[in-house]
Amino acid sequence: MEAAIGLRVRTGYATAVLLGGPTASPRVLARVRVSLVDLDDEDARQPYHVVSEQDEKRGMRLVRQTRDTATAEATRAIRQLMEQADQAGHRVRAATLVVGSDVDPATLRHPHIRAHALEGRLYREAVEAAASRCGLACEVLVEGEALPSAAVAVGKRPVEIKAATDAWGKALGPPWGAQEKAAALAAWVALAGR
Repeated sequence: MEAAIGLRVRTGYATAVLLGGPTASPRVLARVRVSLVDLDDEDARQPYHVVSEQDEKRGMRLVRQTRDTATAEATRAIRQLMEQADQAGHRVRAATLVVGSDVDPATLRHPHIRAHALEGRLYREAVEAAASRCGLACEVLVEGEALPSAAVAVGKRPVEIKAATDAWGKALGPPWGAQEKAAALAAWVALAGR
């Protein structure tokens, strides 16, 4: 049986869902929230704010450290999910990430907004690098495209996709909110091999 990993990437963390089984009717094998950095360390979590608002040299050092830490933590989490899949008799074939935006940070004029966009890009790239280190092909979806992309990839109507994600949440119990649903949609897209 094949499996896939979906990750909803946020500033400082990602929510991951591992789906396995046939594309038409997969099941959730695991879900996990992955801290990519120390979430209590505001500077490490948002290093581009340090670059733009405090100390550029120190901030760029933090950017490198944050990227390295986030990549290492995401790699560890993806490998653990791959091991869980293997133990359940599944082979992970790919990963798909869901991000909030695909805007090029360089196009943003306001320094504070640009800092947020740069941080979003940093975490996205760290998780993409982690998937690559784990030998997984990786696709990126913008959050608003996740449901229609899953519907096209799986060949079902959006209402059927939504019903399936709701059913997974009921079967698993909390937490099963927007982050988990987005990650599950991403995993389904990856499982379908779109």
